[in-house]
Amino acid sequence: MDTLLWYVAISWDYVAQMLPCMVLAALVFFLVRPWRKKRLARQGMASGGLREATLLFFVMFCAGLAALTVFPANFWTLYHWQEAFQGREPFFPLTPLAQSIPNIQWTPTFLRNLLGGSWSAYMVVANTMIFLPMGFFPALLWRGRHWLHGLLAGFCASFAIEFLQLFVGRATDLDDLILNTFGALMGGLLFQLLRRLAPRFTQHFQVEVQHGRETGDRGPAPGAGAGQL
Repeated sequence: MDTLLWYVAISWDYVAQMLPCMVLAALVFFLVRPWRKKRLARQGMASGGLREATLLFFVMFCAGLAALTVFPANFWTLYHWQEAFQGREPFFPLTPLAQSIPNIQWTPTFLRNLLGGSWSAYMVVANTMIFLPMGFFPALLWRGRHWLHGLLAGFCASFAIEFLQLFVGRATDLDDLILNTFGALMGGLLFQLLRRLAPRFTQHFQVEVQHGRETGDRGPAPGAGAGQL
């Protein structure tokens, strides 16, 4: 029980660090939303409430993920901001490449870490599961997605993060790239399973093609289905 509570406390600490960027992302989402709706309307499409809510969640998640990964460690904690404003530590510390490149971990150790104790096992699972949305939600929200797209999205996003971490004093290692990519692949495969089991349900998360607007028809044409961007 104590171990479970420890996992919950650590996870909440990470979520708390994600929240500032998530709130900013939500504000940007709502500011841009009128322009998006007009753009879709010009193309004869509309995005329903369920899709908009899911898209908002995904945008906020991506912003939160960036807060955790491409900023210096503990940047979004209250303690860091207090120390920075009082001049006891730099606000946004940067690390020279000459110092960070020699510290890159090129040897995969995640299998050993999975059995190595509570903290190392937690990091293996967390680095996998946090990238599951990167493979799942793009496939759910946009057209023509396949599990390979989840694999590619996870790899590219993780590679970009690991590269940017070289400049902010974060640990850059091959384990994260492997685990993140695998997590995104799991997300893509999860979408494939959901689409196979409930194809009509997944259509609710895609844009709707509004037929007949130019001819004055107020509703969709007979047989019109859901479409995706």
